[in-house]
Order: sequence, then C-alpha cells, then structure tokens
Amino acid sequence: MNTKKSTLVKLLPYIFPVLLMGMLSSCKKDAANNTLNANQASGKLQVHGTGKYDNGFFLVNEGWYGHGTGTVSFYDFGTGLISDSLFTKENPGKNLNPTSSTLQYGTIFNDRLYLVSKVGGPLVVADSHSLLEINRIAAKSTNDFRAFVGIDANNGLVSTGSGIYPINLQTLVLGTKLSGVTGQVGDMIKAGNYVFVLSASNGVVVLNASTNAVVTSIAGMLCAFAKTPDGAVWAAGGTQLVRIDPATLAVQTITVPFAIYGSWAAWHPGSITASTTENAIFIAKNATFSGGTQIYKYTAANSASFTTPFITVATGRELYGAGVAYDPAHNQVVVNTVHSGFTTNFSFNDLCFYNASTGSLINDIAYTGYYFPSIAVFH
Repeated sequence: MNTKKSTLVKLLPYIFPVLLMGMLSSCKKDAANNTLNANQASGKLQVHGTGKYDNGFFLVNEGWYGHGTGTVSFYDFGTGLISDSLFTKENPGKNLNPTSSTLQYGTIFNDRLYLVSKVGGPLVVADSHSLLEINRIAAKSTNDFRAFVGIDANNGLVSTGSGIYPINLQTLVLGTKLSGVTGQVGDMIKAGNYVFVLSASNGVVVLNASTNAVVTSIAGMLCAFAKTPDGAVWAAGGTQLVRIDPATLAVQTITVPFAIYGSWAAWHPGSITASTTENAIFIAKNATFSGGTQIYKYTAANSASFTTPFITVATGRELYGAGVAYDPAHNQVVVNTVHSGFTTNFSFNDLCFYNASTGSLINDIAYTGYYFPSIAVFH
C-alpha cells in the first residue's frame, strides 16, 4: 500500500516525544508570518484587483496533525510577503477545528473560497476577497470530505472518503449520496456538460453535469485534474497521461517513461496543473512514499517533453501536497517544498516561483513552521 510519508511525519510526535519536545517553542506557525528573505525584494509581482485578498493567492495548509488544525496563508504579489492564520484572524471566534482534522483542499467558485477538511473537519465557505465566513457545514466525527466542485449558482458536488454528495450552494445542505460512484473520491472538475471525478476504485469517472448519472470511466488513473486552454481535461496514472475531449469524451493516451502515483493512502490534491497561455501540462514525478523532486512540462508539439525534467527542485528538498500550481496572472509555476527527511526537516518550507516558459527559477521564499502545505488557490 502506498502509505504517504506525510502520514508518518504527522505521527512522529507520538513516536518520538522526547525528540520533538524541544522543537515546539521554535516552530509555531505564526513565526512564519510575513517572512521575507533576501531574494524577495526583486521578486515582487504585478498587482491585480482591489479586494483585500485579490493581489495574490492562498495557500491551504494541512496543519500539524494532533497539534493544531490547518491554516490559510496568503502570498501578496505587491509586497512579496506570506501571511498566515488569516481565516481565524478575519473571523474572530471562529476556527477550522478539531485539531484531529486535516484542512486538505481549497478552491474558488463564484467569488467564494471553499475550504474542505478531512477526518471530521468542517466545510467552510468564505468570501474570496475578504475571507469573511459566509456559511459552513459544521465539524463532526462522521465528516470525511475531500474536494468540492461548483456546477452552477445553486449546485455543487462534494467528494468524500465514501462517495460523492450533491450540495445546495444557497443553504450548504448535502443531498443524498450519488448511487453511481462508491468508495473514496478525490479531485473533481467540470468541463462542458460533464463533471470529471477521480475515484480510488474506478479511475476517472465522468458524470452528466445535469443529472449526475455516470456516463463512462477511464480505469487506471491516479492523478487529476488539469484543463488546458483548448478545453481538454487531463489526468494520469501508471505510465499514461490522458487527454479527454470534454465534448466528445474521446481519449488520447500519451506514454510517460516513469510511473505516476496517486495519494489515496493519505489523500491530497493531484500534483498536476495546466498553463492558461498554451496547451501545456505540468506534472510532478512523485515517489511512492513521498513527494518528488522533478516536474515535467508536456506539450504535444514537443516530442521530448518527458526526456528531461522541466523543473528540478533544490537538493535536499521535495514537493509536499499537490506541490505544483500555475499562476495565471504572471505565467509562473508555483512550487511548494519541504526539506527531505523526518522530524524537524518538514518544518523548513520553500515557496518557489519558476518561469513557465523556460523553467528558470525566479524567486525562492524560505519560511519555517509545521504547515504541511496542501494546495495553492488562485482567483
């Protein structure tokens, strides 16, 4: 079974209490607030939007299991600063507890930020410009959410450790579990008249967006989803990268010269993303028990796409969570890494920016704390 190293790391405080006791005072999450390294002065980016949280992107952090729940950080394009614990700061008296849950997923739909927790945590909706809470499904022991996808102004879907539920976006009430998809379900994306969902048992399952009925499936897929400017939906698994036409559901298969793994044993969003300026896919070469160190860029025009990594992270680091994202405002690949190894190594984080056309490193922001970053969320 592909047990992720992240799970082992989070359990280490119980295995090595003496070793970790001395680290607590120096590794508080707020110690990383507004961290700025020497490279950031030249790494400030163009400012967009006028809302408080328009000029950058969110980082959804799992949190250190058993010691504190996940947090929401924000990278500001204008200042080059990372600020943390912003949801609780903007919403006094509210939190993302319990500490036994894991904040794992985030996405913006119709100007609302959906924060999704596993293992008994809540599903919270906040204004994406102010982070003020709008509504929530309260935390309870039977919750085990994975991801959210919006269908229209009134309807969405929530994936869980056991199937998919429709959700009313006005009341935030879950409906009856869909009968056509069982078992653990993770990432989801809507394209055209279909919703594409990633199932642990059936690979990519395609649903009719109006009826939620199963239309077809693609077995063997483990990592998803990305959507390129031509509208195509992408997923991968084993040694295959697949392109799905959202109108005809025709599938094109591209052979990959290495194995692409999933994260079902300790689920996190897929390590795949797409450009918005060209039909290009960025996908991480993750290991079976840990994050990888290489990211490949695939385009149909480049037959050597998988010959050489497009990005290789610095020695001694590895991707964490989804690990790779695309910044559409600046045509950059955004990469989250931690230092490789157990115990204190995972308290050393780097947020790296790479040119999406050349793969060259633009900026590297180092910060400390047990964040366990899961996914970057862009407007």
